[in-house]
Amino acid sequence: MTAGKLFARDDIIPLWPDDPPGGGGPSGPIKISRNGSWTNIVSPAIQRFRPEHPNGEAVLIAAGGGYRQIGMGREAWPVASWLNANGYTAYVLSYRLPHEQWQAGHLAPLQDAQRAIRLVRSFERKVHVLGFSAGGHLLGMAAGRPDFASYPRQDALDDVTPTVDSAGLIYPVITLEAPYQHTSTHLIMVGKDATASDEARWSVQNYVTGHYPPTFLAQAEDDHTSNPYNTELMRDVCRRNHVPVELIQISQGGHGFGLGKAGTPAALWDQAYVRWLDNLG
Repeated sequence: MTAGKLFARDDIIPLWPDDPPGGGGPSGPIKISRNGSWTNIVSPAIQRFRPEHPNGEAVLIAAGGGYRQIGMGREAWPVASWLNANGYTAYVLSYRLPHEQWQAGHLAPLQDAQRAIRLVRSFERKVHVLGFSAGGHLLGMAAGRPDFASYPRQDALDDVTPTVDSAGLIYPVITLEAPYQHTSTHLIMVGKDATASDEARWSVQNYVTGHYPPTFLAQAEDDHTSNPYNTELMRDVCRRNHVPVELIQISQGGHGFGLGKAGTPAALWDQAYVRWLDNLG
């Protein structure tokens, strides 16, 4: 996905009619690292990628980066292109990073995710979410808390409940509870002196009920950033609540593999995900 394509203005849809809730935030242009990761998110938005032959369904993508950056180059853009090739309209979310002086603090990315779901829902018949690492944590939380008013009503769009038709969570951070407190997601979202109740409040598994959307999970067994227990925990709590769930356990791949290098075990999850989406009906 090229930078030229990225900045086609007609494809970029701002999330908020004015300043994001609470205001604050950084100034200046987006900062893009050598591997295509974003920081300095001044204006959160979704970027739409349309397939040549759309199937009528859309996937909202949130890349990871520990809530410190957003991995557009290694995760979001390649995945958007791949989803287009399979007939899905892709929306890539650029969400606010809590440490970039936003008054909403750690609520800022969840506000953006809820608003993005509402926006995509206004365009599309079916809305799936697909999150990676911290983006998996973000979209997992959004999927489980559609009735949580994370920000004051801005306009008529906010009268729509931000529900989704499925949640795909790839090497996600699910729990912030002990002993899984070493992640950047934990540090940014609750801090090093967090109480047990803070950690529980920001752990995805605690929002899984019988109303949680069908869930697809994939993770490598040698992931040393997000412990594989995260996806096992999510699978088990989904099963207890009778939520349809599929977990793809990958023998090797580490963390942050995106689509996975061709010929490696990590390259297998994507086709499994598309088959799973197709079978949801």
